Amino acid sequence: MHVTEAVLEPIRKRYGNPALLEWESEISEGEHALATYNPKRMHDVTLFILNGERLALIRKPQFEPGVWRPPGGGIKPGEDFEAGVRREALEETGLRVDLRRYLVVAEARFLYEPYQVPWRTHVFLATTADEELAPRDRDEIAAARWGTLAELGGPLRARLLETGRAFWRYRVALHDAALAALSVSSSAP
Repeated sequence: MHVTEAVLEPIRKRYGNPALLEWESEISEGEHALATYNPKRMHDVTLFILNGERLALIRKPQFEPGVWRPPGGGIKPGEDFEAGVRREALEETGLRVDLRRYLVVAEARFLYEPYQVPWRTHVFLATTADEELAPRDRDEIAAARWGTLAELGGPLRARLLETGRAFWRYRVALHDAALAALSVSSSAP
């Protein structure tokens, strides 16, 4: 695993200590295949990209109808962490971003008997002055649009849970933790 504590220590110093989310759930055979397609990758980064009150959301071709989520992806071996985060934002949304805060680190275990897949998700708040969403990786991203934090915590949350999929329940937990971290920071003096 190349996203080590040595890599994350300066990130925490620069962007703050994230809230911790611990998660464990059984997953389906298909979800197990997705989580292990690249056995060297056991992490992802999720970006809450804001332009004012607007939140960048993406859809991948395999998503169920009505499913949208914040963009993100993996940091490549040998890639600078911050450069990788910015690359993912650009590939999935076409947006140039400024990282603002390390919101959540999730320590997950996905269970598919007899296997356990450890996974880590790093959730960041980022801002952009860019107005137009224009994904560059059109094979991976079917569409991108502007939404809101309220939409993510309301109708999109409900839609993810309706799917019954463990990975979407995990995303809901991530989104809920990030929204809680954002509300704490906005209510602080």
